[in-house]
Amino acid sequence: MYLLGYDIGTSSVKAALVDAQTGQTVASAQYPDVEAPILAKQPGWAEQEPTMWWDELKQATLRLSEKASLKEVAAIGISYQMHGLVCVDKEGTPLRPSIIWCDGRAVPYGNAAFEAIGGEKCLQHLLNSPGNFTAAKLAWVKENEPELFAKIDKIMLPGDYIAMKLSGGDKKTTVSGLSEGMFWDFKNGEVSKDVMGYFGFSEDLIAEIVPTFSVQSKVCEAIADELGIPAGTPISYRGGDQPNNALSLNVMKPGEIAATGGTSGVVYGVLGEVNYDKLSRVNTFAHVNHTADQTRLGVLLCINGTGICNAWMRRTVAPEGMSYPEMNDLAESVPVGAEGLSVIPFGNGAERVLQNENVGASVLGINFNIHKKAHLIRAAHEGIAFSFAYGMQIMKDMGMEISTIKAGHANMFLNPLFCRTLAAVTGATIELYETDGSVGAAYGAGIGAGIYKDSDDAFKTLKHKATIQPEADREPYMAAYRLWVERLGK
Repeated sequence: MYLLGYDIGTSSVKAALVDAQTGQTVASAQYPDVEAPILAKQPGWAEQEPTMWWDELKQATLRLSEKASLKEVAAIGISYQMHGLVCVDKEGTPLRPSIIWCDGRAVPYGNAAFEAIGGEKCLQHLLNSPGNFTAAKLAWVKENEPELFAKIDKIMLPGDYIAMKLSGGDKKTTVSGLSEGMFWDFKNGEVSKDVMGYFGFSEDLIAEIVPTFSVQSKVCEAIADELGIPAGTPISYRGGDQPNNALSLNVMKPGEIAATGGTSGVVYGVLGEVNYDKLSRVNTFAHVNHTADQTRLGVLLCINGTGICNAWMRRTVAPEGMSYPEMNDLAESVPVGAEGLSVIPFGNGAERVLQNENVGASVLGINFNIHKKAHLIRAAHEGIAFSFAYGMQIMKDMGMEISTIKAGHANMFLNPLFCRTLAAVTGATIELYETDGSVGAAYGAGIGAGIYKDSDDAFKTLKHKATIQPEADREPYMAAYRLWVERLGK
């Protein structure tokens, strides 16, 4: 019995086939091999064709079927790029390209809504400013493409669209998805009347709401024949990529944290009570296991200048041809704190954690007599860890007790120095696992279909790679962190 997980990313679609009994990944595939195109008709715009995602899914499924039979698939789960707007007509045909997460055109619409509805009211009910999220993107369509807007039957998120295609036309969504679009009122437990009323949206535009873990719909016969999947296979889970990344690490309980450290860094923590950051430095959404009876919110922190800072150090500072592991070894040759050198890694644009200020990257405290390449590299690794800890303090201020940080064994979390530093300055245990988004979606499908009784049952076979405990003497790290915060000046 297999579980099939899809991860609908911006650059590609990934598919994973998981053995429901053993938890082992039987096969995986992705399509395309190069990054999928993003349409940018004007500066600051970013769009993708929903039909492209569907074609990529079919190709990824074909590649998967060449590695293993799909005849025993018992359930399907979907992870997807968050915040994208898909507008479909009554037949389920997309009316325009999807305005995806990194498109910036809707900012003025969200900001105007924040002012008109009232900042405090927005934060109390939506837990965020409408900002540049899906509702604001729809407002742009309404004002700039009124004839097209009039043809919209339902608005969907990317994962909703894929589920609709698999099922042959079922248009459904989730509370978690609606919350990431700024359509959900947490205080009243309903679609936000304030947002819908301010923008002039009919609630008829909202698809049927189904639980995140449930038999939401089933694969229709025509699609089953095309993909080689049994007809009637339940589609039993969907979640945005960051909540799904947390799920893939079994981050479901208050105080648990899921982190990634690729080009940018993401920290996603679970909060057990309704709360928000008054300065909107982090975003709060319904986590995949949030229900009316159990508050589980995902607090999302994004840091732009993480892995890209490390990559810059490799290109610019490290000896030519040096690998990342060799860089790590070089950094280990100097003491904690890099003998007074600090790197501020915020060189990849405005940082939300700094209230959207673009402070740039900087190297502070250079002593020409003692500092070498090894110091710069160590200070960069520490600075990246410090930026994570700085953002996590906002989560702590919101009432989150951070005890465990879980991450995939990849990118910055392959670096022992980075992991030790992060554990020391946060006081949290770091647990590293072998997993990814498509595998997490497959497990989610198993939970939703009732194959597993809960997430602990589903992830009992999750492959553990390493555990990093805070060192007994944390003071050298804390001293370096305090100096870094002082130099940041925020």
